[in-house]
Amino acid sequence: MEKKHPKESKVVNTDQVLSSDLNNYNTLFGGVLMKRLDGCAVLSARRHSRAKECVTASTDSIDFLSPIYQSDSVCVESFVSYTGKSSMEIFCKVIAEDMMTGERRMATTAFMTFVALDENKRPMQVPGIEPETEEELKLFETAPEREEIRKLKREKSKELAGSISLQKPWEDKKEAYS
Repeated sequence: MEKKHPKESKVVNTDQVLSSDLNNYNTLFGGVLMKRLDGCAVLSARRHSRAKECVTASTDSIDFLSPIYQSDSVCVESFVSYTGKSSMEIFCKVIAEDMMTGERRMATTAFMTFVALDENKRPMQVPGIEPETEEELKLFETAPEREEIRKLKREKSKELAGSISLQKPWEDKKEAYS
């Protein structure tokens, strides 16, 4: 399978901030931004894998670095930064631009992992990555460490989930076992 360049999976989406997108601090709701990130990231994953479906395996990190205001535009950029056999690490960056002054700032960075699915909804092999720019190379070279951290976190999450009750909080323990 031939490798692809990150730019081949690049998705850029710029939008304005609406009043309905704001929280009580008059900044963009984190959840609204997370939805935008996921939307761009899945398109990058599908563009890279050319799969009909790609599913979010994990949201590894979302770092909110600077608030986004209603006077800002929001530019979300995503691309595949690293691949496994069927998984793709997607790097996302969010640049906020004050529309009055033109000042641009890095508002958010994120790493998300997607898995490409075949027509039977089974993981399918994806092309590798061949970085070209300095930014792409840095992300590619540091990806194995992030992958190890993801694996460890997934193991810990499974371990924790095994010790968490599935009982409904309003059920009496005696009634639940009778």
